[in-house]
Amino acid sequence: MQVGLVNWTGGFLTCECYGDGVSVLGSSLGKKQTWRLTTEPGKQDLVALVGHHGQPLLAEADGTVRCGRPAAEQQSRFLLDILLSGAWTLQQPESRKFLESDGEDVFCVARGRTARHLWMSQLAEHVHVALFSPGSRLYARTDPELSRVWVDAPVPYLEECGFLLRFQKGACHLETSTGQFVSRAEKLAPGPSADTAFHLTLKPGCLASLADVEEGRVLYPQGSRGLLCLGDRPERDKEWFLIQRCPPWVSLRTRAHRFLSIVSDSQVYAGLKKPSPMSMFLFEMDSSTQTVQLKGLHHKYLVQRPCQGVLANGAAKEAETHFQVLWHCGRVFLRAPGGCFLGTLPVGLLVARARHPGPNEEFVLRFANRSFLVLRGHYGYVGSSPGRETLQGNLLQPEPVEILPCKHGVYHLQSRGKSFWALTPERTFSPWGKAALNFYLEIQGSHLLAIVAPNGCYVRGDREGCLVADSEQRARDCLWEF
Repeated sequence: MQVGLVNWTGGFLTCECYGDGVSVLGSSLGKKQTWRLTTEPGKQDLVALVGHHGQPLLAEADGTVRCGRPAAEQQSRFLLDILLSGAWTLQQPESRKFLESDGEDVFCVARGRTARHLWMSQLAEHVHVALFSPGSRLYARTDPELSRVWVDAPVPYLEECGFLLRFQKGACHLETSTGQFVSRAEKLAPGPSADTAFHLTLKPGCLASLADVEEGRVLYPQGSRGLLCLGDRPERDKEWFLIQRCPPWVSLRTRAHRFLSIVSDSQVYAGLKKPSPMSMFLFEMDSSTQTVQLKGLHHKYLVQRPCQGVLANGAAKEAETHFQVLWHCGRVFLRAPGGCFLGTLPVGLLVARARHPGPNEEFVLRFANRSFLVLRGHYGYVGSSPGRETLQGNLLQPEPVEILPCKHGVYHLQSRGKSFWALTPERTFSPWGKAALNFYLEIQGSHLLAIVAPNGCYVRGDREGCLVADSEQRARDCLWEF
């Protein structure tokens, strides 16, 4: 997982861009303050921290701390201890010295633990997440009608299973898909406040618990229905949640406006005018091969079987479950391993028999479990910034953009202020447009998205901060985490 580490003065552990220097002069969680934490197989307490340039944090024999290539593997390994307060300590296994800071520099010289050796961890993963309870094997789900959160969803294909992690002044606020916040009371709150501020404790592997900042009680599912609320003594580690990226569940609609659906456990037909739970597919994209696996709610994959048949009874390891993806103006074509494209017969049955795609092989993909996107590029999150007339792609805090699906694979992008994204003559974007423009969204990898602007170019993040629609090719800075 990716984390930021905050010392006793509130400064972030920072890996400098030039040289191998390390300090705690960072005031916010940016690129230089993000560390990839890795663990030894079978040893969750033995960790390494890798900086943004790919070099690990290491301690020299004289106590100097830097980022670079270690002379011995032990230099870059630390024993992780998580205290009851949630604070981390990082200790060298050989020398038994702790990682510490004096408010500016970082070193490793003392064997006795003090407040200067404590580090508070902050999750640096993408903030749009799903919360999975390992104890109950269920996901958290917002109930808008009752204004509560239940931990009762076997599969997170619903929009209500998505949450945003909002970090403010060292506290974590848990925002629901409806824009409300989990609070100390069982009811959701309309906005962030002291009642919605929780302390997030992290363990390796993206395990997290949320505790009341003032009283120390923790959030965990309670009762037969799994109501998420505060309690004093959870049983069997029920307070721990696995934080996962919000999964991309989609629906596929044919040119005849029929949704692909699984019937009789394995047959796939395009017959429904409205999507049902069996019309939902997890879109597992492999960016290196540009192939996708489509998994249904029954945990089986679409697979090409002999005689041109496509069924929904495949296993993840079968090569016949990988389909090549071709995007064209909002439509998607899926080519089976045998070389033929997926299409539908007049009766609606899904087959793979066309060597060249036509109208029957054309599908419109819709996001099934999200009405908004949180976009993060190479330089930061996308959103509007005070004092700037254009949308920026280098923000530290996320700003959701609502996606309004239209006909023929078109999306309209809308800010939460209900204004639309507008394309300027300079090919940048204003968040204050009054008219809706047409955009195409293309999934290009695991949680990676490309956006085609109304001028036919891909939207990229400029080094100076602006969003610009001027790229005819999908370059690295045209891909957005979502």
